[in-house]
Amino acid sequence: MIEMENNEEGVDLKTENNPSQQPEDMKKQYDELKDKYLRLFADFENYKKRAVKDKLDLMKTAAQDTLSALLPVLDDFDRAGKAAGQGGNADSFNAGIGLIIQKLSNILAQRGLSEMESNGVAFDPELHEAITEIPAPAEEMKGVVVDTVEKGYYLNDKIIRHAKVVVGK
Repeated sequence: MIEMENNEEGVDLKTENNPSQQPEDMKKQYDELKDKYLRLFADFENYKKRAVKDKLDLMKTAAQDTLSALLPVLDDFDRAGKAAGQGGNADSFNAGIGLIIQKLSNILAQRGLSEMESNGVAFDPELHEAITEIPAPAEEMKGVVVDTVEKGYYLNDKIIRHAKVVVGK
């Protein structure tokens, strides 16, 4: 026996009392839900693949801005090399190299690179790599960085290279 029910949308047939209809409806509903699930799963997998691809593309092109900014410095070094080959004045050549170094330093500083101050500060293994120890010239120089062999650098407050230093003992 099929019961009729009135609701806002109109008249629906209730199948609760008809056992032969119920398994078919349940199977149909199951198939629909399974299809929705599989489509959502596939969409999510495609999203993950797209996100990974986008991240890889970003990593490949992330340095493009910095490298483009460094091209004029490379051009300046080319010109300096040509000038040195023509036997120019040593003082003007040295001044030109100084300007190129300053230009390079400014470009790198604009992108967040900064030098680590090491000479005269207490040795810190978090910041410094001790290359060697020498006798301290004064008592207050014990455990202090006496010389910097290789500068350390920060990139936006993150250490990207530790300073290689000589420590007084």
